[in-house]
Amino acid sequence: MSQDRLLWVLQWVFGLYFIGVGVIHFLLPEGLPELLGWMYDLDPTLHTIAGTAEILGGLGLILPALTHRATFLVPLAAFGLAAVMVGAIIWHAPRGEALQMGNNVVVGLVMIYLGYGRWRLAPLT
Repeated sequence: MSQDRLLWVLQWVFGLYFIGVGVIHFLLPEGLPELLGWMYDLDPTLHTIAGTAEILGGLGLILPALTHRATFLVPLAAFGLAAVMVGAIIWHAPRGEALQMGNNVVVGLVMIYLGYGRWRLAPLT
């Protein structure tokens, strides 16, 4: 698989992932799986900040690439989402939620790779 194709797959998968998780911050439905149970403890202000950042970041991974407009936003969105993952690690660490922290580390590293990939390895034109 080519570098460009891999980056496209990552953009779509994680773009949709972050949009979905961002929407959950605003809807906060009952009966979330245990892995997302921490969301019930999150302050409403943090829900708004995290949800907005995740939705905008997810859109930033997909829309500029699809429209071929402002494609410089794709790596910025990826790096921004990596920063969101750092914030999530800071949130989960004192709560002892190792599984969630591990997920945040992996997703954060993928976002760094995606950002670097679209910035230097296979930039969008």
